Amino acid sequence: MPRPASIHVCSACGHASARWAGRCPACGEWNSLVEQTQDPRPAPRARGAAARVAAPVKPVALRDVAAIEQRRLGTGIGELDSVLGGGIVPGSLVLIGGSPGIGKSTLTTMVLANLHEAGRRTLYVSAEESAAQIRLRAARLRAGALGIPVIAETDLHTVLATLERERPEVCVIDSVQTLHSGELSSVAGSVAQVREVAGQLMELAKAMRIAVLLVGHVTKDGTLAGPRVLEHLVDCVLQFEGERERTYRTVRAIKNRFGSTNEAGVFEMRDDGLVEVLDASARFLGEATRAPGSVVLCAIEGSRPLLVEIQALVSSSELVPPRRVASGFDRNRLALVLAVLGRHAGIGAGTSDVFVNVVGGVRVEEPGADLAVALAVVSAVRGVAPGGTDGQPLACFGELGLTGELRSVAHGDRRLAEAAKFGLGPVVEPGAHGTLRAALAHTFGTRQHALAA
Repeated sequence: MPRPASIHVCSACGHASARWAGRCPACGEWNSLVEQTQDPRPAPRARGAAARVAAPVKPVALRDVAAIEQRRLGTGIGELDSVLGGGIVPGSLVLIGGSPGIGKSTLTTMVLANLHEAGRRTLYVSAEESAAQIRLRAARLRAGALGIPVIAETDLHTVLATLERERPEVCVIDSVQTLHSGELSSVAGSVAQVREVAGQLMELAKAMRIAVLLVGHVTKDGTLAGPRVLEHLVDCVLQFEGERERTYRTVRAIKNRFGSTNEAGVFEMRDDGLVEVLDASARFLGEATRAPGSVVLCAIEGSRPLLVEIQALVSSSELVPPRRVASGFDRNRLALVLAVLGRHAGIGAGTSDVFVNVVGGVRVEEPGADLAVALAVVSAVRGVAPGGTDGQPLACFGELGLTGELRSVAHGDRRLAEAAKFGLGPVVEPGAHGTLRAALAHTFGTRQHALAA
């Protein structure tokens, strides 16, 4: 009997290689090849003419396909329902990823508690914690959470058998990386195990119309752990973002087959669980410092406007090269903004340390934050607060071009309306100022003309 052969599988893309390598030849990831055993016995071949020749299938026009009405299940959490596109679709797989301690288990427990109180059949499958640990968290959240049925099990086939018997409408698997199938010799969390676990859960969920919420781990880079096929397999991927030291959390839809990916929900972590932040702009604007180096960005989170404060600090450095630190903002984008400031506005920071922070733990990834970062840096360099009218902080948005022009960004009318709602104006934006020099001259007056001379 031949011995099981050893292969190396990439944990990022699933590519199989006969030998180990420091870098995956398929996707280019470093140190992602994991050794696994492979049974060298060939798979049994089908016999007979029927096995060799498959029967053709007649195509059907889409107009003749019967439409299925998707009746969603409301989670009782408005922000989450908005991100999901109106609620949970029966039979769907939703993958929720986030760093440890961010609140994934808290959010899923609150969802099951609301559904259980609404008379829905629920089930909580924990492969990481005991039932006693889950009870402690449920008692801290709310009294209704204590009625959630729960099992603490790591064996996949036991979980599948329980789902077939209980037939819940919504089930939480915490987490998909800790379940394992006894049919595979690899350890839990490996590429083969995660693929097998997710595949069998998907088959059962689709067949029995069970909505499954999968809690997933993330890598040190913040991406979802496991093979990329896991994200392609599920119907919806939610990214839970935020800093453990801060109270605000953001839920974004990276993928959604039943809704838009342009939505984001904002929560605040408290002692009794996550609380929806219905007016996040008022929270962030109330904490604005109105000091030199501080401006307000009219950002867009999904499809709704959000006012956040951006702070900058510029100080002389003894390091070569000086530091460029960005929190909540892309560091490469910061380097681009500093280069445009030096070339087209005469403001050089080549010998200074530059620190940029998006206050509140919010991460801004849109290009419309370029102008806000530029104005905050100039304000920090000059030591002048770029205040608006009536002592209000300055609000702005816009994308910087490499030639110094200001480019328009999406949903400009919504950004202006949100700023006007809180009495901020006039807003520095591409429609009123076509270039970076014009925006700086309007914000800092004659001081900017002297600086650029």
